Amino acid sequence: MTLTAVCHCGAVKIEAPDLPKQAASCNCTWCHRTGAVWGYYSPDELTITATGPVGEYAPNGMNHHHFCATCGGNTHGFSPDWGSVYNADGTPKEGHQPGSMPSTRIAAVNLRMAPDLDLSSIKIEQMDGRNNW
Repeated sequence: MTLTAVCHCGAVKIEAPDLPKQAASCNCTWCHRTGAVWGYYSPDELTITATGPVGEYAPNGMNHHHFCATCGGNTHGFSPDWGSVYNADGTPKEGHQPGSMPSTRIAAVNLRMAPDLDLSSIKIEQMDGRNNW
């Protein structure tokens, strides 16, 4: 089953070849305010099309949050693949030290923008980004 996520006005559309293998609800200050539930993909798996302006918010230069500049829908983002280095509780995974930086990047799609997706069908991990990032 493919995943199609689209902003409220339809100007920004993200397509993925299948449902995400993992999803997260994060409580960092950004995710808490936007209410996003993120599905993760390799950046090359996504097809992103926009018929209007796409805004970007990159407060620290590492995490790039994208939104429709017309309707404001928080659609997708790109960031270091923190999940490759840290557990959801912020502890380093085996073989990694505190302060480790991921060597790869990951794409995130706001699953709340997928109108036909039943979120209860996907396991959503709670991430403590507020206290661990």
